[in-house]
Amino acid sequence: MRATFGLDEPPQTRRPQELIVIGAGVVGMATALTLSDRGHRVTLIDAAEGPGLGTSFANGAQLSYAYTDAFASPSTVAQLPRLLMGLDPAFRLSPSLDPDFLRWGIAFLRNASAGRFRRNTLAGMMLAIESRAALDRLTQRHGIEFARSTPGKLILYRSAKSFAAAARVAAMKAEHGARQSLIDAGQAVAIEPALGAIRPEIAGAVFDRGEEVGDPYRFCNGARAALAAHGQSASWFRTDVAAIEPDARRPAVVARDGRRFAADRILLCSGTGSLALARSFGVRLPIMPMKGYSITAGPGAAAPTVSITDAANRVVFARLGNRMRIAGLADLAQRDAAVDPRRLATLIASARAALPEAATYDAIESSWAGLRPMTPDSLPITRPIAPGVIANTGHGALGWTYAAGSAARVAALIDQED
Repeated sequence: MRATFGLDEPPQTRRPQELIVIGAGVVGMATALTLSDRGHRVTLIDAAEGPGLGTSFANGAQLSYAYTDAFASPSTVAQLPRLLMGLDPAFRLSPSLDPDFLRWGIAFLRNASAGRFRRNTLAGMMLAIESRAALDRLTQRHGIEFARSTPGKLILYRSAKSFAAAARVAAMKAEHGARQSLIDAGQAVAIEPALGAIRPEIAGAVFDRGEEVGDPYRFCNGARAALAAHGQSASWFRTDVAAIEPDARRPAVVARDGRRFAADRILLCSGTGSLALARSFGVRLPIMPMKGYSITAGPGAAAPTVSITDAANRVVFARLGNRMRIAGLADLAQRDAAVDPRRLATLIASARAALPEAATYDAIESSWAGLRPMTPDSLPITRPIAPGVIANTGHGALGWTYAAGSAARVAALIDQED
């Protein structure tokens, strides 16, 4: 890579290029800002009215640098009969004979061995570590404010069996630098007194004092302001992309209204929307939507300050200033991002069961649903997929955590072309 790296300055490319970034969620905004920082001229395109209005708008808000466990695992496979019968209220599977679903499912099962689970989980953790440093650089360089804090995170387990399995995974991560502590119920309550009411139900917990939270929507808007301040970028919102025309020298984006945008390279960062755009030039990306939900409400009488992940109820709690963000559910192969009132009620019931007084559940301020782009190995696709087209998509449930790191990776790919 022909780029210069300084302690205070971003690496600068020796050959500035005209680049198009499709998608203005956390991944697209981090990618656009990273590329602009390196001296490239960036055009940002998104169908929404502004940045961060899709899956990034109201996700779980946790920045999970050590909790990168791959979805495909021996334990997930063991639960498949129960999941297929709909016995887990937090999970819904919509199987079909669609060739894309079948291909994805076969690839998922291939990644569910113990060896691949280890490889994929550790690869995710390495990307998360890179991403934390990259996010630090972006926020410090541009002064982006998004309610970022470091409350730490407790992952709660309600059975001895699940806690023992978590201990084995924590030991594996510790071999590669993770600093997670295995603690009992009393220690968990000492760290987060709001857990006192459910202490008898806690078999054990994993604690990481370095885990963070932050508002992804505010980050996206801060990145937009930073791009505007650069003066070398353009943003086209309310622009629905119909197709991409690959070309090694001058690929192009074609909008549904007929407009055409050409550049030196195109970065595809549109989450589950990447599927249709890749198909427009004959590429099938291994991505399956997984729908998740969230609510935002005021803190309750026993609202936690530490981030909480309740493994049994599959729900997460994050404190964002004077608000609680609660997220969960996993509806695989759901392609409609509209809020389903029945599933929203399931999330609220799960949250109440997990932490009955964490939030003002009877005065919810907003609810949300979004489609997470899941890959079979739980790792994002950050590579060229056609002449002149580079993918940065498929971040699953960790788009917020991986965004800045994967942005730095694709920026390095472009600079290697100098």
